[in-house]
Amino acid sequence: MSDKYFWTVHARLKLKYYGLSESRIKRIIHFPARTEEGIVENTVAVMQPAGSKRYTEIWAMYKLAKRRAISKFQMPNSKTKKIIKIITVWRYPGKSPARNPIPAEVLKEIKRFI
Repeated sequence: MSDKYFWTVHARLKLKYYGLSESRIKRIIHFPARTEEGIVENTVAVMQPAGSKRYTEIWAMYKLAKRRAISKFQMPNSKTKKIIKIITVWRYPGKSPARNPIPAEVLKEIKRFI
């Protein structure tokens, strides 16, 4: 388990539903084909095409959040002050329309953290 990521229950359920792995989503976050503003405020949506016969896209929505120890057993001595909170993941059948791109300054901050 990585100290850098926090997975919501919703995201874990979607991983199972779509048959995706945590490592696949981490790879999408690190090397996205497209990056946009998420539909929720202060979130980022990233996408990579899935390697299949029919064109599909795998999306992940996350936000940079401050680390907060939920209990004394969970992440007690963390070195980083921020985490990547993965909110949800999904598959999109076909090619999705392009929406709002992320400003360059925000992308630089995210890349510096990742």
